[in-house]
Amino acid sequence: MLKNYLSDIEGVSIYPIISLTIFVAFFVLLGYFVFKADKKYIGHMENLPLEEGEK
Repeated sequence: MLKNYLSDIEGVSIYPIISLTIFVAFFVLLGYFVFKADKKYIGHMENLPLEEGEK
């Protein structure tokens, strides 16, 4: 049923391509951030919840 509605829309085939591009770009950038992040920054961020309770 939904397929019939979507097939009537002109140019609807571009939306899956755009969605996949955004999805892949997000995870590539996230992976770049994870591997290039400063280890001191990562250590600070992982201990932040514990430090907030001690104050």
